[in-house]
Amino acid sequence: MIITKTNKETMKKLYFLLPFIFLACKSGTKTVNEKETASDSKTIEVTYKINETEISDFLKYLSSDELEGRETGTKGIEKAAVFLEDFLKKNKIKPYFKTYRDTLTNFKVPAFNIVGVIEGTDPELKKEFVVLSAHYDHIGLEKKQQADKINNGANDDASGVTSVAAMAKYFSETKVNKRSVLIVFFAGEEKGLLGSKSLVQKLKKQDFNLYAQLNIEMIGVPMKRDFLAYITGFDKSNMASKINEYTGKNTIGFLPKEAEYQLFYRSDNYSFFEAFGKPCQSISTFDFENFDFYHHVSDEFKLMDIPHITAFTQELLPAVTKIAISPTQEITMNK
Repeated sequence: MIITKTNKETMKKLYFLLPFIFLACKSGTKTVNEKETASDSKTIEVTYKINETEISDFLKYLSSDELEGRETGTKGIEKAAVFLEDFLKKNKIKPYFKTYRDTLTNFKVPAFNIVGVIEGTDPELKKEFVVLSAHYDHIGLEKKQQADKINNGANDDASGVTSVAAMAKYFSETKVNKRSVLIVFFAGEEKGLLGSKSLVQKLKKQDFNLYAQLNIEMIGVPMKRDFLAYITGFDKSNMASKINEYTGKNTIGFLPKEAEYQLFYRSDNYSFFEAFGKPCQSISTFDFENFDFYHHVSDEFKLMDIPHITAFTQELLPAVTKIAISPTQEITMNK
């Protein structure tokens, strides 16, 4: 996340639908039961369970010293790119382009977004896309001499990447999505949203049919509030209220600081909003009170709340599922 203070039917009732068949996960121990109760129901039941150990292992590597802070254009971020490619391949998520690597057109040295796609199951709805994204770059090494020189970026934004990866695995294993789901891990966010700016230009040329984007930013520690997370650009669309309808919980709330710091414009959701004019927003649990190490060498794995990240991702599953299967586009921009 880049932060600056100045940039601020009616229809007859249908019979209850039969539950989806339980789908066995790759592990053989996890199952998914997707059940949409009635046509006018807003909630959806998801019994798939996010694996806390997998969350921990994924995040631990991505924020490890080996990756040297994942600055765009460095050997460290190259290792991260290989790690993410291997994850998508292992989970049988196809590359959106010829390969998983989407080369940035606006950066002086070779740099790549990592992009995968999970094709929708509905002949018509699969032409529409839901984008789940997070940036995997960070700010790299400190130039001044000090004991710890590595900005590991565990919260910013290895935590978001970890959550998106878990959602990607969920869709790949369950295949419940009627719309296609684009999984994007951006590079160049810390350089001025370069990865997302580059990608949207290519997608626009393809007449990419975007429904909505959920970008996950800094969700490594919980907030002490009566809602789980906040959304940037709260009043720009009905995304917050729809997510809450879909989860049946007070999942998303309004954070005044988000509006004050104009965070809607500070992450990769903005590039997509600017290009497509569709609901594209970031979800975060960093509230300026719960984490003191933004862009600091102490942003490390040991400070991350793994149960929280797991619970956060779990709570969002009904929402991302409903977004990916609803027969109409229920999330809309506010006028």
